[in-house]
Amino acid sequence: MIPLRDHNPSRRLPVVTVALIAINCIVFLGYGFRLSDPQVSFAVFGEYGLIPARLWYGEGFHTFLTSMFLHGGWLHLIGNMLFLWIFGDNLEDLFGHFGFLAFYLLAGLAAALAQFAAGPFSPVPMVGASGAIAGVMGGYLLLFPRARVDVLFIIIIFFRVVALPAWLVLTVWFGLQVWSGVSTPGTGGGVAYWAHAGGFVAGLALAYRPWQRRGAQAYWRRTEGHPDHRPSRANSRLSTVPRVRRR
Repeated sequence: MIPLRDHNPSRRLPVVTVALIAINCIVFLGYGFRLSDPQVSFAVFGEYGLIPARLWYGEGFHTFLTSMFLHGGWLHLIGNMLFLWIFGDNLEDLFGHFGFLAFYLLAGLAAALAQFAAGPFSPVPMVGASGAIAGVMGGYLLLFPRARVDVLFIIIIFFRVVALPAWLVLTVWFGLQVWSGVSTPGTGGGVAYWAHAGGFVAGLALAYRPWQRRGAQAYWRRTEGHPDHRPSRANSRLSTVPRVRRR
């Protein structure tokens, strides 16, 4: 189940979202082609990835920030940037550029703390923007629960794109993270499920006051659970081909 896009592109250029995507890509290009070299991966992830055991001994606090901009491979990077692009622009539209940047970084910090709490003695580096992006998804769920999201379903050889409400897509995603975290204790099979869950909950918490200030349930009623501008339509522009009506 892969989200492809939502139906509410932002009204202005989401410069912070674009900048975050660009920074993540540039950082990855600096080492990504050499990941097969163990010395390179050890040097990059060992120094800039978040290693809970290192934090436990009072070292590497800079990795709370640096780990958010590292990725373990091309699919890791592309998947995270796709989610950020889909869900980040509307939050940036609502919070403003600096407000969204603060939201993103705080959600990423909360995600890292959640992963640290789940395994404080783990020697496995945690890297990736997914904890911060999970926070963006949590905020999106609270503020725009009925926004439509196009989701690609892949079942063996069956492919279909379905438009689903954001509350369903994001709730299912969060449930899968919690289930996976519980069923794969320890390192989580190489995936920081508790960082995802912690970031998501942090995003909900960080978006709660802005949601209240806009009227809480009254805001939902006013916007019908969507971003407060009209959804885009695939054929929104009028065709220049004249219509031929039947007699």
